[in-house]
Amino acid sequence: MAPSNAKTPIFLTKKEVVLVKPINPTPSEVLSFSTIDNDPHLEILCQTIYVYRSNTSLSPSQDDPKNTSPDPALVLKQALSKALVYYHPLAGKLKRQPDGTLQITCNSDGSFVFDWPSDSDCGYHPLLLQVTKFSCGGFTIGMGLCHAVCDGLGAAQFFRAMTELASGKNEPTIKPVWKRERLVGIVNTDEPFPVPDMNCFTKSPLLPTSNLYHECFNIDADTIKRIKTRLIENTRDHIAELKHLIENTTDQVPEITFTTVEVLTAYVWRSRFRALKQNPDGKTVLHLTVGIRNLVNPPLPEGYYGNAFVSANIVLSGKDLDKEQLCKIALLIKNSKKTASEADYITKALNFMEALRRKDMKIDETGASLVVTDWRHLKLVEELDFGWKGCVNMIPIRRRMLEFVSLCIFLPANMVNLGMEGGIRVLVSLPGGAMDVFKQEMDALKLGIGF
Repeated sequence: MAPSNAKTPIFLTKKEVVLVKPINPTPSEVLSFSTIDNDPHLEILCQTIYVYRSNTSLSPSQDDPKNTSPDPALVLKQALSKALVYYHPLAGKLKRQPDGTLQITCNSDGSFVFDWPSDSDCGYHPLLLQVTKFSCGGFTIGMGLCHAVCDGLGAAQFFRAMTELASGKNEPTIKPVWKRERLVGIVNTDEPFPVPDMNCFTKSPLLPTSNLYHECFNIDADTIKRIKTRLIENTRDHIAELKHLIENTTDQVPEITFTTVEVLTAYVWRSRFRALKQNPDGKTVLHLTVGIRNLVNPPLPEGYYGNAFVSANIVLSGKDLDKEQLCKIALLIKNSKKTASEADYITKALNFMEALRRKDMKIDETGASLVVTDWRHLKLVEELDFGWKGCVNMIPIRRRMLEFVSLCIFLPANMVNLGMEGGIRVLVSLPGGAMDVFKQEMDALKLGIGF
């Protein structure tokens, strides 16, 4: 028997890079972007790996040795070529202009694979794809898509269009719509722009650092149910002091509910504050992304695949975040989501983002801010079938997207771990010392003693 620490060699064969172009002619045009798209912080390549296991039903049969399993790389290439007819901007070149806005030149140039140098005077490719096949018959699809062009729902819409075209459909069910002018903010030059005083925010002795660790924590359905129940009970126990945070139109005891996002965001925010050893006297900020496709008036057209979200924001002192009842933090998050869904808030948020971009404000990496985004509603696992049944796992990979300590992503459970049905994965980036403490906090959550 080989020693347990023996290393198994991996043999990798790389095939030539293929530039995939739309299968039919597409419009030649230059397109502009929305205020949200133009945010410099979104001009990053979001790279995600989708994992597919071997489908034995597609294996060659003994009766018909010519019945070979289809090549996933060829299937994806053909589907991409068809999809780019509808999503022709993704086959163009993206470039930031001297005034700070983005433009995309639709020239049917095509889409490359991962890490292929594509930057030029004309811009760079916003879409990259790569297929890796394994001897077991399984394969992975790596997709890199510039966040400035698509948000999560937009990326899922494009990926789903490829699966439909791969399955033999003549056209995608949902046709893509550009319409980025619908989400453009207006800057009022008569109003002074509020520049935040960074000296008021919490700081961590562990930051800044370039030595970040990335961990994905599994939270099962029972743990989620337990924390919801506990926070509801705690809210009722402190109803007198929390009543002002609870929407209620009657004199009866209000009904109290929490979503998974609300309770886990509250817990992760507090745990991260403790892990980073932030000073309690400073302010800490939570930004929770809220989709606005159906909240603007009129709603964005079906098929809109640009960025369409605002942030529900909460500012607390470090001391309050650390010491207050967790149910109060969850209630504040619930209320901030409601406020962020209002039309007036969305208008002001767009105007603020436009002013922010023109001021060229930088990302806060002091650890004071936390951005939480939920990818579970994108259906990026169970619905992306290229003919090998559904994807069994997906996860963002480390590149610029995960270089920000401020980002936390809620992911769906993978389809291999049956004990995680109905659960959630929490992906965070933290310095080494902070990650150890954060792990302890997450272990306490699973044991039911962390809240």
